[in-house]
Amino acid sequence: MARLKNVLVVGGGTAGWLAACYLAKAVNAVHPDSVQVHLVESPDIGLLGVGEATFPSIRGTLSAIGLDERRFLVGATATYKQGIHYRHWVRPPGTPGSDHFFHPFSLPSQRPGGPELLPYWLLGEAPHGMPFADAVCMQSTLVDHFRAPKRATDADYQGPMNHAFHFDAACFARVLAEHGQQSLGVKRHVATVERTELDEQGAIARVITSAGELSADLYVDCTGLRGSLIGGVMQSPFRSRRDVLFADRAVAMQVPYERADTPIPSYTISTAQEAGWIWDIGLQKRRGVGYVYSSRHTGQERAEQVFRRYLGPVADELTPLHIKFETGYRPEHWRKNCVAVGLAGGFVEPLESTGIALVELATYLLTHLLPSDTDAMERAATHFNAMMVARYDRIIDFIKMHYCLSQRRDSPFWIDNTDPASIPQTLQDKLAQWKHRPPHRLDFVNDFEMFLVSSWQYVLYGMEFRTDLEPMRGAYPRAEEARREFAMIQRAASQALTDLPDHRALVERLCEEHLRSRAREGAAA
Repeated sequence: MARLKNVLVVGGGTAGWLAACYLAKAVNAVHPDSVQVHLVESPDIGLLGVGEATFPSIRGTLSAIGLDERRFLVGATATYKQGIHYRHWVRPPGTPGSDHFFHPFSLPSQRPGGPELLPYWLLGEAPHGMPFADAVCMQSTLVDHFRAPKRATDADYQGPMNHAFHFDAACFARVLAEHGQQSLGVKRHVATVERTELDEQGAIARVITSAGELSADLYVDCTGLRGSLIGGVMQSPFRSRRDVLFADRAVAMQVPYERADTPIPSYTISTAQEAGWIWDIGLQKRRGVGYVYSSRHTGQERAEQVFRRYLGPVADELTPLHIKFETGYRPEHWRKNCVAVGLAGGFVEPLESTGIALVELATYLLTHLLPSDTDAMERAATHFNAMMVARYDRIIDFIKMHYCLSQRRDSPFWIDNTDPASIPQTLQDKLAQWKHRPPHRLDFVNDFEMFLVSSWQYVLYGMEFRTDLEPMRGAYPRAEEARREFAMIQRAASQALTDLPDHRALVERLCEEHLRSRAREGAAA
């Protein structure tokens, strides 16, 4: 029985450094220096910084590794994210009816002892025509007025509104690298991995780099879509899900603001297009914008034309970045003594910002399943793989729901997305049930879910799905209470507008506080 002493993360970037930091912090919290975490990254591989959106779990992760929020905001040029604003997903532009809906991160309001509001919204007890998210949550009102989710006096990663972040991925990786080395004891090696050698059992024995040999008890593959170790060396196959989610290309640009004081939305904007959708993310000094599309339904030249039309004249002098990807995952993220984290293990198109959240999940699972001795690695790998596959399958169902519920029939892309052959049976079964009752937490196995039942509800009814509760109206006798609750939420939203600061103003204030603190520390030294 050999004790696990060394972990080698292969690959830097967001996935590599987030995994290294979390592992170093968590596994050594009880027994300092019990496991040494090393990271090797090539100086020849650049990092993309087109603009990254995250999931609310990122707050717990950054807090867990001890990264100061103001330092993070400055280093990653970060802003706050309170949800996703969907435009033209339900119907094409110019069609009668609502042209947008909002998926907030905050839960629907429900006071202790009060009625659940969704059934009463479905029965028409909310103010006439009010969208579900607007009726049950004040976050829609706040983001419409460019409010931040917290105040400057709130503790790090805390605030009255649930939130995540937007940031420049390349800058974020550099912040993590600095924090990991200075505060968490991660040992960094700058070298290119040239080859990998296996032992007699088929496990990785060592990696040979341009700077020498590195060996460990466990190897964490963070080499991105290449999956150099898990795929190239360990031959773990990739399961494509392009039959469900068609998008496999993106074209992106970094777009400057027109003015230095341009308001920054605290949400990701997702605007549906003829063969996909465009993300629009506001950072501190610029926007990160990209068109995610299906190469089966449009070509690169046409995609860039659509993208430039969305951006307008500001894009005339900008050079786009073209990206290829495929939705899918490796059923075996963990083989022998090699485990994939991030893109090396799988990827789901970026509609609901699951990329970094899946890095967090894999790292969290790895940390808590990490065996104390190498002999127990196979059992840990079996559990890890089952959990990851379940998460991927459920995320893919959730993303597909956005597409298959659309009323758009203006292009082959949207028509094909409603083909039952492209809709997983698990999702078809859910939707069939929800025609007669709303989604409930018992529809989901919490340990396998990334998205809470409220997220399914926000998107389901934002996409104008119909649940007929009229035959069950008698089961909901608290209509008057529900109407009072709907009115109270609107009053609370008005009050919150005076309590929460402007988004850009808060970000700039917190950044200035950090820079002043560093200046004082420098003067004292």
